Amino acid sequence: MKAIIKSLLALAVLAPLPLAPAAAHHSYAMFDMSKTVELKATVTRFKWQNPHAFIEIDVPVKGQTERWAIEMTSPNNLQQSGWKRTSLKPGDKITLYIHPLRNGSKGGSYVGVRLPDGSTLGEVK
Repeated sequence: MKAIIKSLLALAVLAPLPLAPAAAHHSYAMFDMSKTVELKATVTRFKWQNPHAFIEIDVPVKGQTERWAIEMTSPNNLQQSGWKRTSLKPGDKITLYIHPLRNGSKGGSYVGVRLPDGSTLGEVK
């Protein structure tokens, strides 16, 4: 009887643990948080997915087009700050503010955005 009670107690204590959100799962050291870059771009893809949403954009540079990938936070966090799954769509012209990758690759961490209608989300200059 005591063994059954101990087992049930252990189950009651441990069962909710998988429901607890995981702590940050990677470092942001790859991004230069001391710099904020403004990109005037066209959205090519908006991935609303866990653990991070992503914005893929085309940025015109000297007659060429560069493809950039911007990492965001989770959809849950984005929703709390006003984002929706439908906030961006391919073809949208946006101004994006990011912390660039330290290694110079075409990517960064989302800071803020000016949407096609002029409204803003996040930190915008």
